[in-house]
Amino acid sequence: MTVLVVGASGATGRKLVEQLLIKGHSVKAVVRSPDKLPKSWKSNAYLSIISASLLDLNDDDMMKLTLDCHAVASCLGHNMNFKGIYGQPRKLVTDAAQRLCNAIQANKPESPIKYVLMNTTGNRNRDLNEPISFAQKCVIGLLKLLLPPHVDNEKAADYLRTQIGQDNQYITWAAVRPDGLIDEEEVTEYEIHPSPIRSAIFNAGKTSRINVGHFMASLISDDDLWDTWKGQMPVIYNKSSLN
Repeated sequence: MTVLVVGASGATGRKLVEQLLIKGHSVKAVVRSPDKLPKSWKSNAYLSIISASLLDLNDDDMMKLTLDCHAVASCLGHNMNFKGIYGQPRKLVTDAAQRLCNAIQANKPESPIKYVLMNTTGNRNRDLNEPISFAQKCVIGLLKLLLPPHVDNEKAADYLRTQIGQDNQYITWAAVRPDGLIDEEEVTEYEIHPSPIRSAIFNAGKTSRINVGHFMASLISDDDLWDTWKGQMPVIYNKSSLN
């Protein structure tokens, strides 16, 4: 299976690429700057590194990028500095989802392509009744006003929910929502829930980036697991953070 990973050089994207390679997939990794990538990546026959700013590619390039792929995974995010938060592109994650999905649909694949989006527990799944407290609503409202990346995450997931939907001929999707991200070296036990089981603002759990990568790679690899979560926004927590 060939998997396209965008945002592959990020902290979570790297973990996803490594997990996909462990599972024996061929990976096409789009990165803006290949200079800081692990040396082992550059000599791996199953990994193609594409140095590009994704949104600078034209529509034909997008079609070629996705043409031979069985799945697309997005770990795109905004750098947490002033330019990354308030500069352009404001809708990096959303625009990438739209353009990649447009390219997939233009290619008219024989079998639906899996699109896996890394999202956040701060974003509600509006297809479900996910109640949150008044205080959390107020904080989320402030985040929308002050932090454009939060709005971008919301709109990217909403695009998949409302525009791609549940019955698209060419694309099936899942949006993975980790809680507070941490770094760990090894995959550990984790739990998956349809909705948050704790407040993302006032009682956040922890999710290691390597566990996010492992779960996303498992969704791509395991059709039974995919059937369980496709068209949904599963939440992932490290099991140790729930004790």
